[in-house]
Amino acid sequence: MQPNRRTVLKGAASAAALGTSGALGTFSELALAQANLRAQITQIPGVGKGAPTDADWQKVGELCLGPTKASIKEGEFKGVELSFMGLNNQNLHNLLFRGFLKPWEAYTGAKISWIDLAQADYNPRLQQAIATGTVDFDILEMGAPFEGDVCGKGLASEMPDWVKKQIDIDDYVDYLKPPVGTWNGKTYRVTIDGDCHNFNYRTDVFSDPALAKAWKDAGNASEWGVPKTWQQVQAVTKFLKGKKIKNQNAFGYLDAPKPWGGFGFYFLGSRASAYAKHPDDKAWLFDIDTMKPRINNPAWVRAIQDVIDALPFEPADQLNADPNTTGFQQFLAGIGSMIPWWGDIGQVAKASDTSVIGDIVGFDILPGSDDVYNSKTGQWDKLASGPNHAPNCAYLGWGVYVMARVNGDEKKHKAAWSAAAHLGGKDLSLWMVMYPSGFQAHRASHFQYDEWVAAGYDKKYITSYLNSQLASYNHPNRAVEPRIPGIFQYYSIAEDELTKIFAGKVDAQTGANNIAAAWEKLTDQIGRERQIGLYKASLGV
Repeated sequence: MQPNRRTVLKGAASAAALGTSGALGTFSELALAQANLRAQITQIPGVGKGAPTDADWQKVGELCLGPTKASIKEGEFKGVELSFMGLNNQNLHNLLFRGFLKPWEAYTGAKISWIDLAQADYNPRLQQAIATGTVDFDILEMGAPFEGDVCGKGLASEMPDWVKKQIDIDDYVDYLKPPVGTWNGKTYRVTIDGDCHNFNYRTDVFSDPALAKAWKDAGNASEWGVPKTWQQVQAVTKFLKGKKIKNQNAFGYLDAPKPWGGFGFYFLGSRASAYAKHPDDKAWLFDIDTMKPRINNPAWVRAIQDVIDALPFEPADQLNADPNTTGFQQFLAGIGSMIPWWGDIGQVAKASDTSVIGDIVGFDILPGSDDVYNSKTGQWDKLASGPNHAPNCAYLGWGVYVMARVNGDEKKHKAAWSAAAHLGGKDLSLWMVMYPSGFQAHRASHFQYDEWVAAGYDKKYITSYLNSQLASYNHPNRAVEPRIPGIFQYYSIAEDELTKIFAGKVDAQTGANNIAAAWEKLTDQIGRERQIGLYKASLGV
């Protein structure tokens, strides 16, 4: 953020309140230094100047070492060895962390070894470590949905107060503040990601005059344009089958039916939330007082049936597409015109060599529905306010957690938290959400639009992108992720059954009933009363 008259005056007022006549100069120098640093790192390599490399990551990590140097002496962690477990999706996540932490290792003297996991392997590997009591990592990249499994079992280390100050924890957007990142009132997570599914679409497809004429010629009364409801998404997907755009086959929505280690369930959730999340009811996955699954109610079955109905109009072999395929191999490569995804698509479209759609993509919150299922009455309601929207705040973002196993070693404990604080630093986080990283805007300070424009983003593009996220984070009817133990076991069970449904082995209702029955058994196995309490807490009830 560039200092302006308001921020300088604010600083002057603070200095006056403190009675330190020399503080204004110090404040101004610090503010300018931070602004200069943020402007400097966001030019590495510069948006539209090619995908960042390991050398860029190391350079950014070096430039952002100031907060570490303020609290850690050079060589203070010499002899400390740490193990870090996380993802290597799209050659990002852990690979970026390596680059960012290399200068940290050189300065502090600590050494880090890495456990890299594909997304589909993450949940089984983590659950195995929990179940067998063989946690073999000191630092963990993990999402808030797993906090019930990890923090609830005492496996994580509580965040020291000095880390909270170093990372400016109060800067997180509201929906990622406690209880997210906490358990029993204690803070455990350095947040490095936001996460919600937004709606990504091709602007050229929905402004194409030939398609607009064909749409009218087909007898459609509405104007050709970006769908605002799932009913419109289905109609457009069926219409585009067999059409051309820029001499290429045109396709509408891209489903991701292939299992993805539990993470693929979020994509059905994004189709279902507008049907299943009623504004008068905070719950949408389970009944809040009984944990009875809703996955087999008419809303979820309708979403499953939508996928079944849409697949014949999507690219060949779409049945074998997982979310990585739809996002990175199809949509960013120019195949299809609509997908839900996390914030990765907006960054990669503009700042990666792998994208061909950087100038023709727009963003919105997830589509709504003309009606919404009311689980309390068993009826479909049409809202007086219009279509029901319920953005899917899927996963609550990645964070960095330190494991409790370092608690008995003061030097190792401090080193692990210092590494986590470096990765979650305020300035470093701006670079991560601006470039391909796997992470989405998650701090109030990330929504300074001028910083993005200065880095090379088009103003209209970045306004559309960031607004879609803010509107999801702040939506009054957002669908909130349950932070309950075993949540990815529920999701993985669902993925396995959905595979049978989408392959035509069982119908939508029968398959959904199978999921519900399996979820009931899992709830009893984990403990129904405790799950009810934690589910209510996660929804703020």
